[in-house]
Amino acid sequence: MRILYILLSYLVFGLALPVLCLHRKTRDGLRQRLGLYRPDDFPADGAPRIWLHGASAGDLLALSPMIDRLRARYPAARIILSTITNTGYLMAKQRLARQIDAVVYAPWDLWGATRRAVAALKPALLVLEYTEIWPNLIRAAHASGAKVALTNGRFSPATMGRYRALFTLIGNPLLDLDLFLMRQQEEAERVLALGAPASRVRVTGNTKFDALVPLAAVVDADLRAALNLPPDSRVWIAGSTHEGEEELLLQVYQKLLGAFPDLKLVIAPRYIDRAPRIVSLIEAVGLGAGLRSNRNPSGAPVVVLDSIGELARAYRLATFVFVGGSFTTRGGQNILEPAAQGRPVLFGPHMENFRDSVQVLIGRGGIQVNDADHLLRVVTDLLSQPGELESLGQLALATIQQVSGASERNVDCLVGLLKPAPH
Repeated sequence: MRILYILLSYLVFGLALPVLCLHRKTRDGLRQRLGLYRPDDFPADGAPRIWLHGASAGDLLALSPMIDRLRARYPAARIILSTITNTGYLMAKQRLARQIDAVVYAPWDLWGATRRAVAALKPALLVLEYTEIWPNLIRAAHASGAKVALTNGRFSPATMGRYRALFTLIGNPLLDLDLFLMRQQEEAERVLALGAPASRVRVTGNTKFDALVPLAAVVDADLRAALNLPPDSRVWIAGSTHEGEEELLLQVYQKLLGAFPDLKLVIAPRYIDRAPRIVSLIEAVGLGAGLRSNRNPSGAPVVVLDSIGELARAYRLATFVFVGGSFTTRGGQNILEPAAQGRPVLFGPHMENFRDSVQVLIGRGGIQVNDADHLLRVVTDLLSQPGELESLGQLALATIQQVSGASERNVDCLVGLLKPAPH
């Protein structure tokens, strides 16, 4: 059955290769994606070698709180991050470089690429994030003698049938994992239903809560100047927006300006290459548009944050935040990041990929709205009550601080898979 998966993976890869080479998320790093790493891609010495893998920038940030804790347990360790997306790679290079020894592109899940990658990186431990179940990579690591763990484990009810069908067809890769660290009890029950050995399953929480706490800091004056936001103006930040959402948000903003003329809007698209498109939308409705990259010299009321890795800093400047991906079928984006900056957080009805975050934040500094009209009513009420805005922001921050601790629990479990650190 493994042979069937190997053959299918090559077939699918061959068909998808033109798209993978052109898509903005995956077009860089082809050599490494084929498992062809150079000696200078990562350090050759140091032990144990710990390989942490997350698909995207958000996944890597969720892994980041464990890095310093692993380093404290194993001072001589070599910690290597891998990712799939270009934005994840750039973010790790910019924000996590001091914590890690190297960042690389993960190999495509091909028999040859994964074996070359494992032979080059020589991990003692491979840590996969969320639902990064790649059968060839897991098998290659397991066959090399490495321990394999899943952290922040997540299996949605909608995907259970597909996993069962796939595992029946190709064999169950979960049997090659040594540890499953799941976010919630219901996630643990799902992974058990998929065939994970019960003795290897733990419920430890979600490390993304820990990733948020250290971000809280004083307001960033340099970024405020780069966006050209007056110090006394109220600021609405729309973070991680997707195609089709900006038009709705601009309509709401125009209606708000009548009652709140000092209000500024910062739009941070999920993909920064959409910035020119968003500027066109802003100008089409008769508003001035600025870009963070040129420091908004005209002081336009709507600014596009066309940079990578600054959204958390920008949230500190906000009076309130709306998080995108939630007025579309995308399924939401990270609503906890602005909450960790002590800001009220609004989001739309489509939060299917972030149900746990909604459960944490709803009624505790987070407000879910049904549509653009509902958003307008809620924001109008909030801006009319500055004290309520302040209280909601403080409640959001306190909520984030209360749900931390998963990283320490995860590292305690991971250390159990590794040999004791040398003294």
